[in-house]
Amino acid sequence: MDALRTPESRFEDLPGYPFAPHYVDVGDDLRMHYVDEGPRDGACVLMLHGEPTWSYLYRKMIPVFVDAGYRAIAPDLIGFGKSDKPTRTSDYTYARHVAWLRAFVEALDLTGVTLVAQDWGSLTGLRLAAENQERFARIAIANGFLPTGGQQVPMAFKAWRAFSRYSPLFPIGRIVASGCVTKLPKDVRAAYDAPFPTTAHKAGARIFPMLVPTEPDDPAMPANRAAWEVLGKWDKPFVTLFGKNDPILGRADVPLQKHIPGAKDQPHERFWGGHFVQEDRGDYLAAAIVKWMA
Repeated sequence: MDALRTPESRFEDLPGYPFAPHYVDVGDDLRMHYVDEGPRDGACVLMLHGEPTWSYLYRKMIPVFVDAGYRAIAPDLIGFGKSDKPTRTSDYTYARHVAWLRAFVEALDLTGVTLVAQDWGSLTGLRLAAENQERFARIAIANGFLPTGGQQVPMAFKAWRAFSRYSPLFPIGRIVASGCVTKLPKDVRAAYDAPFPTTAHKAGARIFPMLVPTEPDDPAMPANRAAWEVLGKWDKPFVTLFGKNDPILGRADVPLQKHIPGAKDQPHERFWGGHFVQEDRGDYLAAAIVKWMA
């Protein structure tokens, strides 16, 4: 598959993102970028971003985990951030995203993982955890879910999917800003634009909304339902920490809490914040997870 690599010059002097780059091959001749901060022998916190962001989304949270003694790892999904970007939308599938992340976790041989995931980070992360239970110790989900065909599709998501498919413009920084309740400074919006210098670089971001399985016959449904069945027996700690101002996923925490045994008696919370709750309340979210882990 043909893939692009965003020039490093695009990532110079990004506000609040001083982290050294790391890379690993994940198959299909693709290189995945990740942030890796804190002690290498510390318990691992794996942070997975969603659409259309990248590890920059976790810049406020990474130092909080490091200061608490944890190893903070935040990869860029293939097609995003500093990771390689296949140029054809047909190169991206739900199954491939899960496979690329599995290859990433196996390459780093991560164990005892605390998963922190939001948006597509949840769609891939929950699959990953359910299919590799031995590597994960606990899960924290922020504004995310796992589609199994039984959920109603909000009108806000239908509008977002139509926009991603038909809009001639796809301004990443402005899209992220629209999912926040705080006002993003111009340089922060530019940081979200940085990985995507051309239209060809945006193939992965463009197709992601279309990959969310909403129909019963979607090819991703069997694997998702299998993962959901596993999560129905998941008794390791599981907490939901949601931005309540999210019109798409602000209430997606309830099915997770009801279905997953490990969610019982956990300190679930909805607080002021939008869809990109890491951007709005990253410091608060990270501190809440650190307290919960302790």
